[in-house]
Amino acid sequence: MQTSTGQNHPSERVFTFKPWWGLLGCAVFLGMIILMAPYSAAITFNPDKPGTWWYYWQLPDPSVWTRLAAWVPYSLHQIAIWYLIATAQRARPRYVFGLHLFNVQALAINAFFVILHILQTKFSYDGLAQDVHEATSMGSVTLMLFLIFLLENRRRGLFLGQPVKALFGVGDAVRRYHGYYFSWAIIYTFWYHPVEMTSGHLAGFAYMSLLILQSSLFFTRYHTNRWWTVFLECLFVIHGAVVAHTIMNQAGRSPWSAFLFGGVTTFLIIQMHGLGLSTRAKIAVAAPALLLMLVFYANSSESILGAPRLTMIMYAGTLLTAMTVWLLMSIARWLGVPQAKLAPGS
Repeated sequence: MQTSTGQNHPSERVFTFKPWWGLLGCAVFLGMIILMAPYSAAITFNPDKPGTWWYYWQLPDPSVWTRLAAWVPYSLHQIAIWYLIATAQRARPRYVFGLHLFNVQALAINAFFVILHILQTKFSYDGLAQDVHEATSMGSVTLMLFLIFLLENRRRGLFLGQPVKALFGVGDAVRRYHGYYFSWAIIYTFWYHPVEMTSGHLAGFAYMSLLILQSSLFFTRYHTNRWWTVFLECLFVIHGAVVAHTIMNQAGRSPWSAFLFGGVTTFLIIQMHGLGLSTRAKIAVAAPALLLMLVFYANSSESILGAPRLTMIMYAGTLLTAMTVWLLMSIARWLGVPQAKLAPGS
């Protein structure tokens, strides 16, 4: 255990933490999923509806109890983490290489509810998907990416390292409050899906476990490590491309390339410029990626129109999100919300 000086707590205890401990915990979570399978062997699902916003993995005959078994623990999970975020913001500690007490509590709470979700799926199965639209799950995480672009604009810019100064105020507001939204997007998506053994579910829960780990480390240096955060951003694209390839292969189509190479384009234009790389290093990273895209589209010219689509969506989504945040800020000022109460976020 280490000792650190906090802003309001000179003798605050900071607990030792190694990043690989968290990664090991994520691996244990996936191991538990595999060991406790199967989950739906006795369930006869309703016929699938390919090409629609239909979520296949839900009980055909849900009851009040199966619904409560998902909604009650989800709600408790969310409220507990929001409470810890608010507690941390009031304490205003400095960022440290270790864990504050509230980080230890967040890790414990998240671990408890992660295990509870596995057990809940095993015995009552349904997640939140039974009662909410599938677009809310994907949309919540996608919106989180738009907010990250705004939050990081001051540091890495939005086009080849060039920041958009007009969005600094919006980005600062996102930085203050992003923990509340990000934790909701992660926990909501986690409880939306029942635990399953498909490749898509396993990949999704592996990704969610990393996001849950990240969301537990607020006010630590691990939480703001630029390589780690960009890795998590890019993993969203990789996961999406894998799932798209699996689903669309079944339907005889393969738009995964638009997702994957759109993500690569976005990385080269935006995310790479927050890593502190030299110009030579950026060229070394970009050259093989562009060469790979050139070779692929030379052999799949019919797919080339999809290449810029994801990046265009990212820019459009970020702009719309910025406008929405600005509107909310304007309403807050009109209502007289004191700016001094806007505590710095995690």
